[in-house]
Amino acid sequence: MYAFGVNPWVWASPVDDEALAALVPRIASFGFDAVELPIEQPGDWDPARTRDLLAAHGLVAAAVCAVTPPGRELVDAAPAVVESTVDYLRGCVASAAAVGAPCVGGPVYASVGRTWRMSAAARAACHADFRRALAPVAEQAGGCGVSIGVEALNRYETSVVNTVAQTIELIDGLPPSVGIMIDTYHMNIEESDPYAALAAAGPYIKHVQVSGTHRGAPGSDHFDWPRFFAVLGETGYRGAVCIESFTAENDTIATAAAIWRPLAPSQDRLATDGLRHLRAVTAGVPAGG
Repeated sequence: MYAFGVNPWVWASPVDDEALAALVPRIASFGFDAVELPIEQPGDWDPARTRDLLAAHGLVAAAVCAVTPPGRELVDAAPAVVESTVDYLRGCVASAAAVGAPCVGGPVYASVGRTWRMSAAARAACHADFRRALAPVAEQAGGCGVSIGVEALNRYETSVVNTVAQTIELIDGLPPSVGIMIDTYHMNIEESDPYAALAAAGPYIKHVQVSGTHRGAPGSDHFDWPRFFAVLGETGYRGAVCIESFTAENDTIATAAAIWRPLAPSQDRLATDGLRHLRAVTAGVPAGG
């Protein structure tokens, strides 16, 4: 039913041409169907080279992941900062189109780790800022057949949107090319009922990321994966489902993702155990629930 993919962040950061040349053959050998491609800095990887590398190993690009470190902001920021962030997102869309990825996904509204209190009026202004800033990126995306998946993060990583309901409100009024990127890690923290939230997100889902509730392999945690996939099947989503986790070997990414301990016997095991579990679960879930 689904193409299963993985983000190379499981093993490396930055994900550049050198990292992809080493990792893509291994990812294919593990039995994955697809790869998520983060863009930490423009130019980290060449789209044409990456497209050919994936094709040579029977893989597809599941999504381009937009990365928002401090200084990438669409809301409550100086005009020059917003403009540079729009330019970055435009580049992500162009790279997605060039590599054949159907979606650009991520917390595209503000940098990860930036939190501040907002009154109702301030939140409404924040949402208006976001819609206004993202509009030209959405138009570009729609014109080249790429969608934008807005990702809600947990309360410790953002104060803009933490839940599916908030994300639906945030994207209201934007074109159909803009929707939601699901991430089970954040849903497990923030949603009182993640499966009901997934159902509510159904018409808007553009991409799906999965990880264990501890950021490890799906299946090594307490999440109800059969129930999750039953609901996902009922939404009609048939795109890629990708494992996202992070290596503890890179200080920057380990600190940003709060990876303080090994999450599996090895990073290879995290990926392969997770893939094995996802395939086993979905083999037992009929299409449509």
